[in-house]
Amino acid sequence: MPVYKYTAKNLQSQLIKGTMEATSPELVRRTLRQNNEFALHIQEIQEHHQVYKLKPMEISDFSRQIASMLGSGITMIRAIKIMEERDIKPAIKKVYGVLYQEIQRGNTLSYAMEATGGSFPELLINMYKSGEASGQMEGTARKMADHYEKEHKLRGKIKSAMTYPIILFVITIMVVVLIFTLILPQFFTLFEGIELPAITQLMINISNSMTTYWYIYLIGLLIFIVLGGFLVTVPQIKKALDQFKLKIPKIGKLMKIIYTARFARTLSSLYSSGLAMINALTISGATIGNSYLESQFPQAIEQVRNGEPLSASIQTIEGFDAKLVSTIYIGEESGNLDSMLESVADSFDYEAEMATARLVTFIEPIMIIIMASIVGAIILSVMLPIMTLYQNIG
Repeated sequence: MPVYKYTAKNLQSQLIKGTMEATSPELVRRTLRQNNEFALHIQEIQEHHQVYKLKPMEISDFSRQIASMLGSGITMIRAIKIMEERDIKPAIKKVYGVLYQEIQRGNTLSYAMEATGGSFPELLINMYKSGEASGQMEGTARKMADHYEKEHKLRGKIKSAMTYPIILFVITIMVVVLIFTLILPQFFTLFEGIELPAITQLMINISNSMTTYWYIYLIGLLIFIVLGGFLVTVPQIKKALDQFKLKIPKIGKLMKIIYTARFARTLSSLYSSGLAMINALTISGATIGNSYLESQFPQAIEQVRNGEPLSASIQTIEGFDAKLVSTIYIGEESGNLDSMLESVADSFDYEAEMATARLVTFIEPIMIIIMASIVGAIILSVMLPIMTLYQNIG
């Protein structure tokens, strides 16, 4: 229930200030009047909610429940109340609580979603606005449930595919640090007084610096992490990094496929729901997740606004798979652009899965070779002086 702060006067003309829970300012006024107090000023206290951004699968679950309950004849406000009362995460329960309060005040679901302060993505809000205007909320909610479920599956497959290389990289670093700080120093006393190969002397120098000046390495690592985290927030640097992602061998091709699939799926959902192409392109460009690609959209949107075909405008954007332009062109010529976009999105989803699997099979041997090379160099640096000692003894 909303909370109002008020300023009032009583029969003795004394100024009174306070707060009151009420459904409307008029109820506050009537309650004060019953106590022989007369309101001078009433203002609603705006609650500040900690923003919790729903994850793709949580958004999919939210949309699917909306579609299911609307299809069963349950009103929107009742549907939100049921979802709020379920056994869910406290953070999501708070978000649903804000939705219920806003709808209870007579606002639409899309307006209530905006009032959460960023819990829901712009794409979902605009799709629901379109569904409310056309009276097709159930179908829109079901389409959004499928959309975000696919997004969740694609992200999950990419994360799971990259887990093994990341673990292998971390283990490599830990093994190298362990060897240089604990194992190698045990051998160095054996090599005193003999001429050492260059590789052995290099390993000794690295080991001595890591054991003696370990705090400098630690401080350097912390500075690198903090500075790196700051630099990626600078728009120009972020844009350059996002552009570099698209040019990395093997990885760049995968990233192009993922971004193309995300753009095609979003544009298909927006355009098929009746949203104007200019607005659909604006929203789709903002949901790709690559600042370099997003920076090219204003020019493409301007070309569409000036009457250029969508296929010609998209062709000017560097970073999309070439198959996208051809598919859009066929859709424009046949008049089935929405279905062609949906078809190419599904196609790219499959290609992204296959490209991810190929990327992992490419990364794994590289990581193993790097780890083996480092360990092999360390072993060689130890074995060469030992062999020299044996020869001298012989």
